[in-house]
Amino acid sequence: MANPILRRKLAEGKFFVVPGIQDMITAVIANKVGFDLVYGTGYWLTASAWGLPDAGIATYTEMKNRMETLVRTSNAAVIADGDTGYGGLLNVHHTVKGYEAAGVTAIQLEDQEFPKKCGHTPFRRVIPLEDMVEKIKVAVAARESEDFLVIARTDARQSEGLDAVMRRLEAYDKAGAHVLFPEALESEEEMAKACAAFDKPLMANMANGGSTPIPLASVLEEIGYAYAIYPSLTSLVAATAIEKSLRDLKDKGIGEPDGIFNFKEFCSLIGFDEVWEFEKTWAPAPSQSK
Repeated sequence: MANPILRRKLAEGKFFVVPGIQDMITAVIANKVGFDLVYGTGYWLTASAWGLPDAGIATYTEMKNRMETLVRTSNAAVIADGDTGYGGLLNVHHTVKGYEAAGVTAIQLEDQEFPKKCGHTPFRRVIPLEDMVEKIKVAVAARESEDFLVIARTDARQSEGLDAVMRRLEAYDKAGAHVLFPEALESEEEMAKACAAFDKPLMANMANGGSTPIPLASVLEEIGYAYAIYPSLTSLVAATAIEKSLRDLKDKGIGEPDGIFNFKEFCSLIGFDEVWEFEKTWAPAPSQSK
């Protein structure tokens, strides 16, 4: 059964933030900080696992396996990027079934042509509105639990304009989507217009370096969003720290930089405490050298 926490938080109506998770190191750090929801980001899980762009190259099976691993590793419920559903209506049905069985709490589906591209990169194309409506209906019908939610995303802003975004959101709302997601809006005014038009929860995508401004969370709350995801934040911060440490190693020979994460603590976060307890119980004591 899906974790009900997203449905419950949406019903409470209090704004919340959801960090993007690109790998299991990030997942255990998020466990330490304490989040009850995280976002399984397609872009960054693809980049971290295979070194590939978010351009529809990773398959349904590969991404489902990544989401399963994230669900197992994270203490939080997982909102999962499901791209386009990886094909037509039958693929959407199969994807929803698989993601729900993997243990995620919600799936995000977008109205791009397959293969898709990152929502903040050029050359995206959207499918006809009617085709996406059918995908949403199939996705909603495929669920086993009412706690598993369907998030409908439109990428129409750059190719068809804001009016088309609003028409699509209205249609996706009527088709039964539980959360509406207007991707890559270009101003706070556009964001406020979208939020004001619907009673259903709207999700904001705070993609660093993308098309959408990134105000403080308190501003997003005032605009009217139900919650915001931050898919690239941890990845780009990590990339900054990695580049600096590697340059310092190459140029200065520094292998123990200030502020480095404590190794013993990370061993605990990743699960070595349980390994060591197992060893104490079941593994023979090492023989003493003579």
